[in-house]
Formats: sequence, C-alpha cells, structure tokens
Amino acid sequence: MPPNDAPKQPWTLPGWRRRTRTWIQAVLAQRDLTVTGPIEQTHVKPWSTVLRVPTTAGAIYFKANTPALAHEPAVTEALSRWRPEDLPTVLATDPERGWMLMADGGARLREVLAADRDLRHWETLLPRYAEIQIELAGRLTELLQLGVPDRRLALLPECYRRLLDDTPALRLDLPDGIGSAEYRRLRELEPRLADLCAQLAASPVPESIHHGDLHDGNIFVHDGRYTFFDWADGSASHPFFSLRGVSVSLEHTLQIEEGAPEFLRLRDAYLEPWTRYASRVDLLTTFDLAQRLSPLSGALIWHHTNLEASLWQDYAHAVPVLLQEFLGAVD
Repeated sequence: MPPNDAPKQPWTLPGWRRRTRTWIQAVLAQRDLTVTGPIEQTHVKPWSTVLRVPTTAGAIYFKANTPALAHEPAVTEALSRWRPEDLPTVLATDPERGWMLMADGGARLREVLAADRDLRHWETLLPRYAEIQIELAGRLTELLQLGVPDRRLALLPECYRRLLDDTPALRLDLPDGIGSAEYRRLRELEPRLADLCAQLAASPVPESIHHGDLHDGNIFVHDGRYTFFDWADGSASHPFFSLRGVSVSLEHTLQIEEGAPEFLRLRDAYLEPWTRYASRVDLLTTFDLAQRLSPLSGALIWHHTNLEASLWQDYAHAVPVLLQEFLGAVD
C-alpha cells in the first residue's frame, strides 16, 4: 500500500507549469522551433500527465511521471535508439525530473479500431512487438541499469511474498478487498508459485522487457507505422505476460474474448517470431503457463505505482482484483 508520505504529483506543485514551459522552450530553441499557441494538458492521471505543445513544426508532446515511474524517459530514449522504427521519436529527456518530449505518434489504435474494426492491425503489430522483445532480451542488463523494475522469474516468488506482507494494499476483509480465506489460500500458494516460475524459466524463451500496459490506447498509427508508447509500467520479466493487456484491450474495444478464434489467431501471430526458440507446441504450453501467472505481474505493477494515499482510493481495488484473478488461475 502506498505510504501516507508518498511523493505528491509534481504537476500539482507551485511553479510546475512555468518550469516545464521554460524547459520545453529551451529544447525547442535548440531545434529552431517555437511554441505557437497555448500548451494544453491533454492527459492527467495520478501517476502521469501529458501536455500537447503546438509548434512551428506541428504538435509535440511532453510527458511527466511521478517519482516511482521517473525511469520512463531514460528507458524510452534507449528503446528509441535501439528500435527507432517501432518507438516514439524522443526529442529530449530530463531523467532526474521524469520529463520527456516526444514527436507526434499519429492516431491512437483505439480510435482506428473503433472506425474500421480491422484485426489486421493487431495481426501486423504483434509480431513486431515480439521482435522488439527478442532483440531486447540481450539488453536486460542495460535496461535494469536504466531503472526498469526487476521482476524476472527467479525474483517473482519474493516479490509475491512482499506484496502479501503489505496487507493494507490487499484491503484485507474490506468489501472490495481480499477476504481472510482468500488470503490464506494466497499464502499457501507460495510453494506452488515457486514451482510454476521454475517451470516457466525452464522454457527456451528468454526473459525480456514486458511492456506492462500493452493496449490499444498506448499504440499509435501513422502512415502504416505502429509505434509503441508508454513504457512506464515496463519490467524485466517473462515476455509473454504482455499478452494479458492485449486480451483485455480486445475484449474492451472489439468484444473479442480470450479463447475466441480471433484471439487465438492473434496469439499465433505473436508467437510466430518465437519459433526460433521452440516448436509451436512447446510455445503454446509456455504461453498458457505465462497467462496463468500474468495477473500477478499486473498486481505487482499497480503496487509499484506508489500513489500518495489521498489518490489511492480510486484505484485500491486493482491489486485485490488481480490477485483474485491469479488465485483463480493457479489454485
């Protein structure tokens, strides 16, 4: 549970807008660009905010995170160097303050899908996402040095124990929380989790970056190019965990449930690049096991967000709900 003294949202502090505007203008001046209109705050969440900046070269976007997610600018900048065709164009970063300035990525996939409902978007971009993960499997040490949280399979049981120790985050015996009987079952599952992690680690599929929030609101489309935004929830973990977010996104936007033929088609498109490591049959076994553990990964992401207590109540249900989903998948 986030402590009462968790850092406040930086954008609520006096002078924040003035400081960000000064920084943005200095970055633009280095590129012979200027601001041409009002800077709009287009996105506000307890953990991040985005500003739209009109310039002489078109709109660009500024993003700021809370301290718990301040590693995102450095991570995104590195990813954009390694995979420029798939990542946002980063114009500048201030890693100490968690600030980042990016070029416009185009239209959100969510709006594109609402208009054309064409599954070929997902069918095209999922293999590209897999290729990103395959390449970055060899860069995990660098990503960890940049601040990506370490949730590799060998550490997952300890992460799980620490999460269960934080009973306020579980909302123990509250209406929207974990009940005492569920809590006992979660504790009893500790040896089972260690065994499942060992089984998954035995797969030839290497650990890599897990986006943590891979849905159609974080993928942008422009001239047939798909760009993967918002790596704040990324971690070093099992790559297949990322498909849980895709599954939720498909159900929300296109009413395609996990297990439906359309979902299985997209799962297979994602798995195809991984056949360099294992057969399709073995990959399906690995995928099914990873999906059973993926709700735990989601719970750990929410727990890491570390919101100040006054903001946490609106999202307090997330950790218990995900742990209940995990319980149902592995118990």
